[in-house]
Amino acid sequence: MKRISYDSLVQFHRAVLSKVGLDDLSLQSVTTGLCETSLRGVDSHGVRLLPHYVRSAQSGRKNPKPDYRFTQTFPAVGHLDADNAFGHAAGMKAIDHCIEMAESFGLGAVGVSNSSHSGAMASFALKAARQGYMAFAFTHADALQRSHGGERAYFGTNPVCFAAPREEKEPFCLDMATSMISWNKLLLYKSNNEMLPEAFAADKDGHPTKDPQTAVCLLPAGSYKGFGLAAMVDILCGVFTGMAFGRDVPAMYKAPMDQPRCLGQFYMVMRTDGCIEKTDFLRSMQQMTEEVRQEPAQEGQRIMLAGDPQEHEAEKRMREGIPLDDTSVKSFEGLSKQFQVPLHWL
Repeated sequence: MKRISYDSLVQFHRAVLSKVGLDDLSLQSVTTGLCETSLRGVDSHGVRLLPHYVRSAQSGRKNPKPDYRFTQTFPAVGHLDADNAFGHAAGMKAIDHCIEMAESFGLGAVGVSNSSHSGAMASFALKAARQGYMAFAFTHADALQRSHGGERAYFGTNPVCFAAPREEKEPFCLDMATSMISWNKLLLYKSNNEMLPEAFAADKDGHPTKDPQTAVCLLPAGSYKGFGLAAMVDILCGVFTGMAFGRDVPAMYKAPMDQPRCLGQFYMVMRTDGCIEKTDFLRSMQQMTEEVRQEPAQEGQRIMLAGDPQEHEAEKRMREGIPLDDTSVKSFEGLSKQFQVPLHWL
């Protein structure tokens, strides 16, 4: 394992991604999305994905210079055809359209078609929440979540994300897979040759397992509840946007790299003053935050709201640097040599 400062990580990403021809929005969105996600401690969806994203741009899966087409189908609803853009860039563009409609109509929703992997959905919801809005962000994925009561997967890990502003600097942010963990998190355990902490996955026969080496899919979070939420996400991101859904969603790692995945995403932004004044909303959000954190905790435990662990980890990693496992270190050093881009470890 090695560590790298956040600023050096950003510089390295910008330099490498510029070498494969990303336009300005894609370059900024992907760099910020991957680096900030790792800064917040979500390593499964952070900078470890850079080599895969580089291959995606070089092979034709992702369009480094897309021609976006946005149609405002109703006053507060729009459709963004992302032209197989990087999902990070498509998401940021969609959130901007949502904010614009929300400012005029109280809320704005955008369905995105012909997109690609978008990383951690917190990146998009937090962008709106940091500007004073509530925001939802959803994306679907290839079939990796075992159906409730079934032997194989139909839906993907299909994450759900919600963020809301409060008086303190960082917003409340819930970002979770509808499976017990994400597939990229499992791959991180697999790469590090570690067992899962619990039987979050299932083997080829549908039986729960802690071994990432034998896992072929993941268990739904909360049994039928996670399975139901995964269905909701596929309705919003697949059915609503006209994209594939269920087992027809192309696999991130197994589908041909020269073929676009044509994923869908769904975003919604709301003003906070729809029922009460904005200042009252922020004050109440802060009151709830502080009350929850002060709730009696079990011995050795600490009560935290969604987003608190990531905020604490970001502060720590900003001071100490961002750790990269041996696999990522090797990949980064390979990219550094391939593109003649300096890499500065701590």
